[in-house]
Amino acid sequence: MSDGTATTTDLDVRLEKHRVELTGYCYRMLGSSFEAEDAVQDTMVRAWRSYDKFEGRSSMRSWLYRIATNVCLDMLNAGNKRARPMDLTAPSPLAQAALTPRPDNTWLEPMPDARVLPTVTDPAEAAVAKESVRLAFMAALQQLPPKQRAVLILREVLAWKASEVAELLGTSVASVNSALQRARATLAESDGTEAATSDPLDEEQQKLLERYVAAFEGYDMTALTALLHEDAIMTMPPFDLWLRGTDDITGFMTTLGAPCAGSRLVPVEVNGLPGFAQYKPDEEAGGYTPWSVQVLEISKGRITGFHFFLDTARWFPLFGLPLRLEAETDQVQ
Repeated sequence: MSDGTATTTDLDVRLEKHRVELTGYCYRMLGSSFEAEDAVQDTMVRAWRSYDKFEGRSSMRSWLYRIATNVCLDMLNAGNKRARPMDLTAPSPLAQAALTPRPDNTWLEPMPDARVLPTVTDPAEAAVAKESVRLAFMAALQQLPPKQRAVLILREVLAWKASEVAELLGTSVASVNSALQRARATLAESDGTEAATSDPLDEEQQKLLERYVAAFEGYDMTALTALLHEDAIMTMPPFDLWLRGTDDITGFMTTLGAPCAGSRLVPVEVNGLPGFAQYKPDEEAGGYTPWSVQVLEISKGRITGFHFFLDTARWFPLFGLPLRLEAETDQVQ
């Protein structure tokens, strides 16, 4: 069947094959889970409407990436750069800790791996894909001007040739190479302390996570301190507060964070990193109620960062998580 006579069903199937990788691309560009999915939906609608003008001069994949890039660049014209709390303020001493929220569009958002990481057979390719959605790398990407961001993602993450990127952006190879150099220089200057997490997790990292679950669910601050790097960072978007160091972190958890005692943790795969859905005890109704999606960064046998995304009304449905655990339920089947 030729492109020009493709049936509705055939075209839907062909477009849908690209949804996950396009979502990953738009997520890296935009830093927002929901904006990325909106951008991909807009891309699909535009592709559908203009399909009769697509004459196969390029592959469907290249054509869709061109549309998605234009959608993202349009969305980025507003100039918003999503960030982590430590990109915006200094750490707060525990004595001055205050929970001040900022608007949703301030924050770099978490994303389930399954929505942005296509299944690939090459372990090296899979590792690069996971590294490219980790929070530190995503935050560094947000510092780049939109077109440099597109060039870096297409060249470094998706391994497109400079000539392919130039064609997609309607520019020259020299311009693409120049943009890539500038983007690399900016990333080299960023504080991109990267989580050194194996893919899949090695035995030591698995045991570290098991000890973390036991320490957190038991709310054992001594055990938790033994797992944290001395300069570990804790963040809690949408609040701009962030804490550095074991004393301030455990001090917070036993004061303002004390209601989290007795929580249950359910594993999730998020941003190419280990994570958990945290359910807090429901004192009124019994059982457990959603509290946060936790994303953990690990390096050299210690937890260097743990990030609590608290807007559970948005995150738990995105991850396909139930909005309640019964008292006898320790984990989601």
